[in-house]
Amino acid sequence: MRLDIDPHPSLRLDAFLTRFPVPLGELPSPEWLTALLVEGAEAPVSRDEDVRTNVRDLLRHGGYKPTGRGKPASEYLVRAASEGKLGTINAAVDLCNVVSLHSGLPISVVDLDLAKAPFRAALAGPDSSYVFNPSGQEIRLDGLLCLHDAQGPCANAVKDSQRTKTRNETQRVLSVIWGVDTQQEQTQRAGAWYRELTRRLGAEVEDMAT
Repeated sequence: MRLDIDPHPSLRLDAFLTRFPVPLGELPSPEWLTALLVEGAEAPVSRDEDVRTNVRDLLRHGGYKPTGRGKPASEYLVRAASEGKLGTINAAVDLCNVVSLHSGLPISVVDLDLAKAPFRAALAGPDSSYVFNPSGQEIRLDGLLCLHDAQGPCANAVKDSQRTKTRNETQRVLSVIWGVDTQQEQTQRAGAWYRELTRRLGAEVEDMAT
């Protein structure tokens, strides 16, 4: 499976496929994983202000404004963790949130039985949007760097689409780390740790061709 990437001056993403041994509804997150959903947990990667600034600059390229409710998802995780409100969702999302929290890099996770190839990372077009939660709220995507599947934008560094989010039946996912060229080492460390934690859950990991 391949992920095509449109030209972008600062994007250096990392993507891989995961197949869990059983559907997520049958795979509760173990204690060692949920223990990492807190500030100060020991991790091989750490975020800093440069990471936060560079991620925001990455999203500004197409004219998107990554502030307020439109800020990167990784910043929401930091706030939730600092307030003790970052809880478990499912194993796939918990893995994503752990790595994103500690690296400062936003990460998208999509269900590969809901998202359909071909996949492409590209700026969303004008007047585009999608629903991002079960209550039907929408995010405007104009100029925002997004993961696209056969039906259009389905994930980004701010909010992933409800259409392709994980569920109890999910067993195969695509993970995308929205890395920045000035933070290549950070992205590499985050990706290596992400894969390590995923394999620790007994899942199979395969790098995505880009």
